[in-house]
Amino acid sequence: MEFELRAAKAKLEREQKERKDKARLKIERERKSKQEAIKQREAIEAAQRIRRLDAAQAQVKADQMTEESLLSGKGVMFHRILEAVPYQGSGDKIKLPSTCFTELSDQGALDKGPMYFRLSKVEKEVPLHSEASGQENSGETHSGVLEFTAPEGFVELPPHVWRNLFPAIPPSAPLIEVCYVRLPKGVYAKLQPAERGFSDIPNHKAVLETCLRQHATLSQGEVVTVNHGELTFKLQVLELKPSSSVSVLETDIEVDIVGSDSTSERTDQHVLLPLELGKTESGYVEEGKYAYYKFSVDKDISDIVACEDARIMVKLETDSDGGDTDLYVSKHPIMFPNQHQHEWSSHDMGSKVLILGSKDSSIPAGVYSIGVFGFKGTSNFKISVAIQDNNNSMCERAASSSSTVDANSVECRNCHHYIPSRTIALHEAYCARHNVQCQHNGCGVVLRREEAVNHIHCEKCGKAFQQREIAKHMKVFHEPLHCSCGVILEKEAMVLHQSSVCPLRLVTCRFCGDMVQAGNSANDARDRLRGLSEHESVCGSRTAPCDSCGRSVMLKEMDIHQVAVHQKS
Repeated sequence: MEFELRAAKAKLEREQKERKDKARLKIERERKSKQEAIKQREAIEAAQRIRRLDAAQAQVKADQMTEESLLSGKGVMFHRILEAVPYQGSGDKIKLPSTCFTELSDQGALDKGPMYFRLSKVEKEVPLHSEASGQENSGETHSGVLEFTAPEGFVELPPHVWRNLFPAIPPSAPLIEVCYVRLPKGVYAKLQPAERGFSDIPNHKAVLETCLRQHATLSQGEVVTVNHGELTFKLQVLELKPSSSVSVLETDIEVDIVGSDSTSERTDQHVLLPLELGKTESGYVEEGKYAYYKFSVDKDISDIVACEDARIMVKLETDSDGGDTDLYVSKHPIMFPNQHQHEWSSHDMGSKVLILGSKDSSIPAGVYSIGVFGFKGTSNFKISVAIQDNNNSMCERAASSSSTVDANSVECRNCHHYIPSRTIALHEAYCARHNVQCQHNGCGVVLRREEAVNHIHCEKCGKAFQQREIAKHMKVFHEPLHCSCGVILEKEAMVLHQSSVCPLRLVTCRFCGDMVQAGNSANDARDRLRGLSEHESVCGSRTAPCDSCGRSVMLKEMDIHQVAVHQKS
């Protein structure tokens, strides 16, 4: 009996303990639940408070942006965030969707003149067409507008704008913030080429002016790409006046081009290294490559050469280590003479001397270019340009021409030299045994028998060469050359073709001063009668005020206007 009572008591105590533990756990759970509910309520209130603050800040920022847009747009507020896509075009004019045209025209933007836009790169994605963005923008430039034909939600950027906004690899779907702004007309710009060589272009400011005609704006810090034939130059905008972004439409801008601060040698395109008269420069050229130099001829030297008192001598000395070079010289505007385009050339093996003025009696003042071409192997060379006095050589020629043949002299039947009659028999016997006359038609040169073995004539042109020189002659002068226009000619015919006939040759436009492709004949019959090229026919259609009457006249008809209206010859 007592055992059963103790067992019942123990069981009761266990049950009471279990009930107490359950009650304690329940109270603990309820306490934790209340704490979690309080924390959640506090978190919700904090999030709501942050959202209210963000909304207030966004509203303030939106109001500021609206005010700035109204100020910068002079009463026109236009702000879009669009996805950027590239298109192939020139200049800085973008393409916008048609809805942008409607929005701008409704606000009277079309009546305020040319439209300009500030383009900013958006670093993080935001909803398209949002009125305000809380993200920071980096990378900014300005542009004009070409047309409103872009797909909805997109803005099409030309290469110039694309490179300035995305100098590195762009994101997969870049977003651009487009804002309408008004820009002042530019009055001053300072630009700096990224590399050397831009100032070597003849009339390089006219080339830059032609490039800027395709632009509507300039922004400080952006890079302008200038193309000249096959050459490409990048110029950074260092300074603008009256503001950091200006309009370049219908305005005259004073442009300063400062020297490049680059000290590295270019590897992507040619550079003209300066060469002083009378000074020797050393260099090397690899096979198939060119090394270029330039030298200047002033008016005094030109007059001396014109009077035939002196001549310009270009001397190229090469090491005899298996390499060989060719020498080409041209006058600007041909900046980089080559096998196709040059005025003087020398293809002698080894060292060579090229006399300028041998074809023309005078050498006009200006800048001349020298091209050293690596014909075979890598060649080390020394090059110099000097003024050679003609007085000594003329005296020697006069002395030799004044000498008379002795009355007792007899002409050798083998070498045709005049020999004293008392020794003619001995001379002819010796001459016939050791000398031989070339039997090629028109040659007749007398050579030593051991030299005659290497004396051969080209089968195509008949010129005489040494045996070791004929292979180079055939490759240089008689190997067919392909012109970019599709014509296939030999070297001398190709030089003539590319200097006067080829439609792809560079010529100086008489209206803009830029170097442009000659192109085909003008479409207008009147322009063809004036001798205008295809480019000049279009370029000359621009108008300019007459200096006498102020009337706007097309440039190509300005001379006719001066004669017909103002009787100026």
